[in-house]
Amino acid sequence: MKATLTSKGQITIPWKIRQRLGLKPGQQLEFDETAPFLKAIKVVDHRAWEKIRGIGKNRLPAASIPDWLEQTRGQVELPPQRRKR
Repeated sequence: MKATLTSKGQITIPWKIRQRLGLKPGQQLEFDETAPFLKAIKVVDHRAWEKIRGIGKNRLPAASIPDWLEQTRGQVELPPQRRKR
């Protein structure tokens, strides 16, 4: 899939990708400027997280948000890195 960058630096994320990742209008994304490729991560609302965190305490005591997400959804596979020229 392709997307075009506008002169204002905006892109439209294709619908199939938004649907697969559960992205909704108004969703905030955080970009990793240290990654060698374009990497955007959904921003987690920590207040909402704390409200539901107790649900998994017996299974995942004292787990951080990234640990809990990895345990529940599995590792995220990143695309291969490109060689720098």
